Amino acid sequence: MEKKTGARLWPLDALRGLAMVNMVAYHGMYDWVYVFGQKSAWYDIFSPACHVWQQYICWSFLLLAGYSFTLSRRPVKNGLVVAGCALVLTAVTVGFLPSEAIWFGVLHLVGCAILLCCAARSLLEKIPPLAGLAGSAAVFLLTNQLPSGYLGFEGWHLCRVPEELYKANLFWLGLPDLTKFSSADYFPLLPWLFLFLCGYFVGRLRPALPQGRAPAVLRPLCFAGRHSLLVYMLHQPVLYGGLWILFNL
Repeated sequence: MEKKTGARLWPLDALRGLAMVNMVAYHGMYDWVYVFGQKSAWYDIFSPACHVWQQYICWSFLLLAGYSFTLSRRPVKNGLVVAGCALVLTAVTVGFLPSEAIWFGVLHLVGCAILLCCAARSLLEKIPPLAGLAGSAAVFLLTNQLPSGYLGFEGWHLCRVPEELYKANLFWLGLPDLTKFSSADYFPLLPWLFLFLCGYFVGRLRPALPQGRAPAVLRPLCFAGRHSLLVYMLHQPVLYGGLWILFNL
């Protein structure tokens, strides 16, 4: 995203690029271990270290996406493009790798979040940024475990949510029927929309960030960050294809 002057805020590109590098590494290891059945002495998606790694990736994506929304000159178009890519991702995974089907992943979430914020922008702009940030963070923490049947954050379970609310399988909202729903990448509106909103309200605070040309050492990261959607769409076919060639040819 760019400021109205047209100059890029390169720290956002660099941070987005860093998240992309971590995502490619994380998914590369996932394919190595869980898709192609190779052993790893350290990679285990259920281990605390891998969980923190995965959470860093998704948190940084969503916070940066929310921040970038405040800078976007064509947010509706951006939201439609991301949502369209999410639908393509669902069609491809269901058609070619049904065991790893993605029904409501991070792209679905970001596309919906952008379009919802476009629709509610006049209302959101009336909320003081600090109050909005505090409120969004509180709701995110409270509903973090809603898809698992609880209110609370991570291992802290405040209370159990009535099971009847999950029977309709509103997986897109954050109320999945886990007896029949699964998604290889799953980011429902609750709680993750509110992490996107945290980024939005941070952007509204207008922190001072350098703009223009990034330092030379960070330019590769900035390049990846500027083309993050393309990298996201291509990284799994490239990883999967490369590993398939390695193990079959």
